[in-house]
Amino acid sequence: QVQVAESGGGFVQAGDSLRLSCAASGRPGSRFPVGWFRQVPGKEREFVAAITWNNANTYYADSVKGRFTISRANAKNPVHLQMNSLKLEDTGIYYCAVQLYGPSCSDSSCYEKENHYDYWGQGTRVTVSS
Repeated sequence: QVQVAESGGGFVQAGDSLRLSCAASGRPGSRFPVGWFRQVPGKEREFVAAITWNNANTYYADSVKGRFTISRANAKNPVHLQMNSLKLEDTGIYYCAVQLYGPSCSDSSCYEKENHYDYWGQGTRVTVSS
């Protein structure tokens, strides 16, 4: 059984940095795309960043470009989301998602969709204060 777990959330001040991690277990030996999403109460979950199965490409929401970096040391686990220059509007619950089935994507549009992913973590809370 595949399990996805996020870690690294916390309470920080605006301008600070935070690094989130995502690890998937239960499917050793596989390489897979990973996406990060976030949700604020009262709003829909939104795409933040994604990395392809071979680390060749990364994609970001416009709101985090230049501040967030998604990375993976090798083609497996874990995936990190380095968040710099955090803003109040970055507050939310951050979810990691992995794609284990289905075709590969050739552009960013599919990575931004929740239904592209097969397994999700429970989320980690990030709170940015002024």
